[in-house]
Amino acid sequence: MQIFHRSFNTISKASIIGIAILLAAGALAATTVYRSSYATRADLAITQPVPFSHKHHVSGLGIDCRYCHAKVETAAFADIPPIETCMSCHSQIWADSPMLEPVRRSFQTGEPLEWVRVHDLPDFVYFDHSIHVKKGVGCVTCHGQVDQMPLTWQVNTLYMEWCLDCHRQPQKYVRPRERVFDMEWRPDDQATLGPKLVKEYGIRSLTDCSTCHR
Repeated sequence: MQIFHRSFNTISKASIIGIAILLAAGALAATTVYRSSYATRADLAITQPVPFSHKHHVSGLGIDCRYCHAKVETAAFADIPPIETCMSCHSQIWADSPMLEPVRRSFQTGEPLEWVRVHDLPDFVYFDHSIHVKKGVGCVTCHGQVDQMPLTWQVNTLYMEWCLDCHRQPQKYVRPRERVFDMEWRPDDQATLGPKLVKEYGIRSLTDCSTCHR
């Protein structure tokens, strides 16, 4: 005696296929969102209290990264420059610009500007700028072509897989130390130069968890 109608075989097979399709579509949607600018903030220009242009200051005026980020070679954090750094120029240049009124007010009152950090790593991630500079990792490698940014944005995802790509294959990314802050430098032959610098600078392929999670 047949309990279920024959059509149930078709319905059950269709249901299994439908569920599989829905699961695949859900996974694809989740991956798309995970890698989107919405989740990573990559390629999104950040609104700041003053629209600071790296393109104008770096590419246009030729100001070195270290003039504003003075501790990048010696400290774990590059730090946002103090307002006194801004005023060292803008007390003389564009001193009456309405756009720079928040800068002048901050300098006069002592209240810091509320800059929004563009590259904001989670609290459980340890990153040291100074060691990367010493090992020949250029600003462009992580921050992108900031000298061409009228407003600053994050170029890379900052996901762990991105960090590990460099840690596993440092020879693909390192450059001479004297070129770390050079925005226009390009290697003639990275395949030859990279392994040489890895050996010369004593770079190790550090991929254990405790390297970045402490």
